[in-house]
Amino acid sequence: MLPFQIARRFLWRSKLQSALIIVGIGVGIGTQVFVGSLIASLQASLIDTTVGTSPHVTLEPLDDGERIAYSDALASRLEDDPAIVAIAPQQRVSVLAVSGERNDPLVVRLVGADARDGVYDLHERIVAGGSDPGPDQILIGLDYAERAGLEVGDEFTLLIDTGDEMPATVSGIFDLGVAAVNAGTAFASLDLLDVPVDAFDLVELQVDDVFESDVVAEPLADIEGITTIDWQEQNRELLTGLQSQSISSIMIQVFVVIAVGLGIASTRAIAAVQKTRQIGILKALGLSDRRSGTVFLWQAALLGVLGTALGLAVGWGLIVGFDAAASGSEALFPVDVNPGFAAVSAAIGIGIALLSALIPYRSTSRLDPIEVIQNA
Repeated sequence: MLPFQIARRFLWRSKLQSALIIVGIGVGIGTQVFVGSLIASLQASLIDTTVGTSPHVTLEPLDDGERIAYSDALASRLEDDPAIVAIAPQQRVSVLAVSGERNDPLVVRLVGADARDGVYDLHERIVAGGSDPGPDQILIGLDYAERAGLEVGDEFTLLIDTGDEMPATVSGIFDLGVAAVNAGTAFASLDLLDVPVDAFDLVELQVDDVFESDVVAEPLADIEGITTIDWQEQNRELLTGLQSQSISSIMIQVFVVIAVGLGIASTRAIAAVQKTRQIGILKALGLSDRRSGTVFLWQAALLGVLGTALGLAVGWGLIVGFDAAASGSEALFPVDVNPGFAAVSAAIGIGIALLSALIPYRSTSRLDPIEVIQNA
């Protein structure tokens, strides 16, 4: 194709100018990929730390002292909802943990193994021992274990509010990343205490999209005798922070795109003026108006593809560098790249380059070859 060959030759003869445009696009797209991936990974890390191992929606009895009747109808309703990914009906028992001369208050959550791991992901949070306690065993938090001097295999006594004493053996120690939970919460199977299995103190749910928890909670509020607690209602400040991060990320990316677009457009406009004589001669030799403008579209496409490829490489390099730093620091987090986001960034880079060709396309397509030759 003649316009393509001409465009390639023009770019090759202006190596420095072409290289600067490619680098400009590369820096812009690389910044966009890195910043966008960084903010997205930061949000994912914050969500995982704050609500990743906690319920997103909690069903509790409307009246104190009552329990939720976990009927087949309620179980089916929750299980049939595709937005709900984990269901944990449980008993919550307040006890006094007696170990040596220490007496520490604990809230023991009696819940099945699958349901427990579905909400709290304990099998990934165990720092010692196992995650599936037996009938006389219990899982305790890291902070309580350190404070009471307990290790896996140690025995201690649970003093229940009825006055009964229950011996228990530490089968595992977990770390959920929250000091208050690690110090005051324990997990056990329903066999540890004599509790009913058809009525529970609460039912905890996790949903597929944490920001859609209110959509899941709203219809459940119609169930008689229960009230729903949505994590978003209890974490307004966190939601505001996440939304602010998203807005700031979008603004940074928009201004990067605008800056890159203006830079390319101005450079392409100058290039069109510089190539006016050559285009005029080509038109005088029979090159049509449309094909003369197409020369600059091909230039923009080549620059966009090369610049976008460089930008993806720059973004990937920045992410690799950040991940290398994060691997040795507990204060940082790994950055994951969403392939869809990278594809959108690549499309934006090529699109900016093509849009920047509109000015030279219009100016050269209107060019009068006779006037150009006369003024040469």
